[in-house]
Parts: sequence; structure tokens; C-alpha cells
Amino acid sequence: MRTPMKAKCLTALILPLLALPALAANKPVLCAWDILGKSGDVYALAQDYALAMTKQGIEYDIKSYVDERVAAEDFKTGQCAGVILTGFRARPFNASSGSLDSVGSATVVKDGHIDMGGSYEVLKKMIQVFSSPQGAKLMVEGNHEIGGILPVGAAYPVVRDRSMASVKSLAGKRMGTFDNDKAQHLYAQQLGAQAVSVDVTSVGAKFNNGMVDMTHLPAITYRPFELAKGIGTKGAMVRMPVMIPTIQLVLNRTMLPEGAGQASRNYWLSQYDRVMQVIAKAEAGVPTNVWLEVPMESVNDYMEALRLSRVTGAEQGLYNKRTLNLIKRARCQVSPASAECASATEVQ
Repeated sequence: MRTPMKAKCLTALILPLLALPALAANKPVLCAWDILGKSGDVYALAQDYALAMTKQGIEYDIKSYVDERVAAEDFKTGQCAGVILTGFRARPFNASSGSLDSVGSATVVKDGHIDMGGSYEVLKKMIQVFSSPQGAKLMVEGNHEIGGILPVGAAYPVVRDRSMASVKSLAGKRMGTFDNDKAQHLYAQQLGAQAVSVDVTSVGAKFNNGMVDMTHLPAITYRPFELAKGIGTKGAMVRMPVMIPTIQLVLNRTMLPEGAGQASRNYWLSQYDRVMQVIAKAEAGVPTNVWLEVPMESVNDYMEALRLSRVTGAEQGLYNKRTLNLIKRARCQVSPASAECASATEVQ
């Protein structure tokens, strides 16, 4: 029996419409974690990145997360082609890039003072290396590839009492250490402090409520975490960069076209200056009276405690040894007169 012409026309119109949801479902999903959700700078970065990738033939659907654990789990179960996480949570997917967030590895000291510019230069050099075509092989582990790395700002000791500015004063104090970074627990042990497990969602409340005496956070968390409540009139943010945490984009190579990783890293590297402006604004937003310079006599104590924690972490398999040696090389390029530069490597 012949199909009437009107029915044929109707079928021709309906079939393409039925196919649209299937086509949309095939778009790769970019899972973007940001503590501020869709109003945060990381989510804005994700939007701009997704737009830039359309030139590479990749059209992302962006899914926002405020819980980093959920974002990581969704990526593990194949619901995301890419996910933006802290370097801590990215470490299981790539030990090389995940070790950039190692304690004290980017910190530079010159003439007994912390050199913040030099410290950021160390991290920038490492990001440039890992983002280059020559460093591409280090960014791939199995089906996972690091598609970009950017700093979130130096993490400083945030203390409820200014008397805790020196290393020796931290013995017995309750230190908030991130539960997904075991090396921080080693650092607490090195200082004789009591490690109290925290995560991104709980650290602010635990500090403000006095459940921990101190923790380590970047300036961008000062207002969102309402740290002024815990700092009060006696506390401070000590200008001693214990680490420079990063955010990292982890990609599932099986869900994206060939070359997506390098194109992605190129874009993220191009955003370095933009991110540094955000960091500078956040640090300027912390009231002057909240900042406390680390006592000169404590700088070397901090650096030694950080070094020992870092080396122990590498020996226990928490950090990638090659990355730590590369970071040391970067430190010695920035500050060649440093005593540590007498030896070529940090760990064997």
C-alpha cells in the first residue's frame, strides 16, 4: 500500500527532530568544579575554554559542581569527557602533574626572605614544560591526559592566634590537613602538630568554629570561607607559601579526538596571566592587618620542615620523584645562588 504524500512529508519532518536528542547526548561533557558554582572564576574559565575548543571541533556541554568529590566520581564512571579538579584530586590520574602541588616545592627564599615573585616563576616554568609538546608524554597516563594546569594562589598558614607564626610554636596544635593529600599529614607530623582531616567543603567551618587552630589556604578563599570569623582580632594569614596549589583539567582520551590534549594545554597556558590577575586581586582583598610576615628566624625552619616532608612523601610514593627533581631545577634557575643548588637532584 502506498504511503500518502502528506504522511511522507510529515515523516520527513519528524525523523530529524527525533534524532536531535541523540546528537546532543553525544556531546562530550565538561564537568567543572568550582566552590562558588556557576558564579565562580573557575566556571567562567570552563565556559571560555569550551568556547575556544569549538575551533578544534569539540563542543562541550558544561556541568557545574560545588562538590569536588562528586565531580571526580562522575569522571571516573565515564560521565565526563573532562573534569576540572584541584591538583590534589588530579594526582591519582597523573602523578607527574599532581606532584606540582607538593609542599614547599615552588617556594623560593632569597637573602632570608620569601621571594613570592620567584616562587610563582618556578610554578610558571613547570606549567610551561608540562604544556609544551615536548612534555606531552608526561601528561598521559593510560586513558587519562592532563589538558591544562593553572595556579589558584599560594596557600598560606591561616592561624587563630598570631603566636603560631613560627614553626616551633605549632607543636601540639590542631592543623587542618586535606584528607586527599596525605603528604600534608606528613608535614603536620614533622612540625609535631595534630593532623585534623578536612576537605574543601569543611575546612572553612572547622577553622572558624575552632575545631582546628590553623590550616593552609590561598587568599581566594578568604571571603567565600568567611575566614575573618576564625581569624578574629588575634589571628592572621602568615605570608609563608607552604605550597602553590593548582587546578587541573583531566581528560578521558577515549572520549575526545586526537590532539585534543595539546590544544587544550595550549589554551590553558594562554590563561596564566588572567589567573594571576585574579590571584593578585584576591590577595589585595585580604585586609592589611590580617597579613603577618613570617619571622626571618623561622623561614629556614619552615623550609627544612617542608623539604623533609616532601622527600618523605616521594619515598612513600605520594609524589613523583621526577617532578620533584624538575621543580628543584626550576628553583635553581630562578635562584641559582641557593645552597641547595650544590646538588643536582632533590630525591634519588
